[in-house]
Amino acid sequence: MILPMKDIPIIYDNNDILVINKPFGIAVQGGEGVTVTVIGILERQTGKKIYPVHRLDKDTAGLMIFALSADAASRYTRLIGSRSLVKTYQAVCFGSPQGTQGKILLPAGRSGQEKPGETSWKLLQSNGTHSLLSLGLGTGRMHQIRIHLAATGCPIIGDDKYGDFKKNREIRSSAGIRKLQLASVSLEFPLEKRTAQFQIPLPDHIATACKALGLTVQS
Repeated sequence: MILPMKDIPIIYDNNDILVINKPFGIAVQGGEGVTVTVIGILERQTGKKIYPVHRLDKDTAGLMIFALSADAASRYTRLIGSRSLVKTYQAVCFGSPQGTQGKILLPAGRSGQEKPGETSWKLLQSNGTHSLLSLGLGTGRMHQIRIHLAATGCPIIGDDKYGDFKKNREIRSSAGIRKLQLASVSLEFPLEKRTAQFQIPLPDHIATACKALGLTVQS
C-alpha cells in the first residue's frame, strides 16, 4: 500500500526537538521495502535533518519525540534511558482484566527467556467482552505492551503478530475494525527547566472502534 506524502502534525517545535503525532501505518525509519517514513516526511516538511530519539511501531499511532541535532538526540536518548520520560498509551483489547488497575511483570518476548518487563495498566472502560485500557511502561522492551497484554488474556484488537488471529478476523467482518488499536496519547518529560506534558485525543480509527464496541472515550 502506498501512502500519500501528507504532512505530519507537529505538536511542538523549539528548534531543539519536535513532538509529533505519528499517523497509523507509517514506519519511523527506512528498511527493506520501506519507501515512506516518518523521518523522510518530516525532513521534507521542515527542511531540516531529523534524528530519532525513541521508537514506535509502524502500526502504533501517537506522540513521538524527534531531535533536530545529533547533540539533542544524544541528550534526549539519555533522558529516556533514565526513565525521566513518562509515556502513556491507550489500547482497545479483547476481554477485560481482573480488577481496575495493576502491573504486568513478565518477560517481553515469545521464548520466555527474555528479561522481565513491567507494564502498568488501568481499566478505563469495559463492556465485558472488550476493554479500553490506559498503559504505562516501567521498562522499554520491543513490542512490550502488545506481548504483555496478549500473555494476560487481553490481546490488543488488530494485533496480527501477538494477538488473537481468529478474533481479529471476526471483528474485521462484524465491525470493520482492521487497524491495531494502540496509541501513544501522552508524553511527560523535563523541558526547559519545567515538566512539560503533551496530550492528544485518541486517533480517529481507535475512537471509531470504541464507538462501534460501545466503549466511551474519555476526552
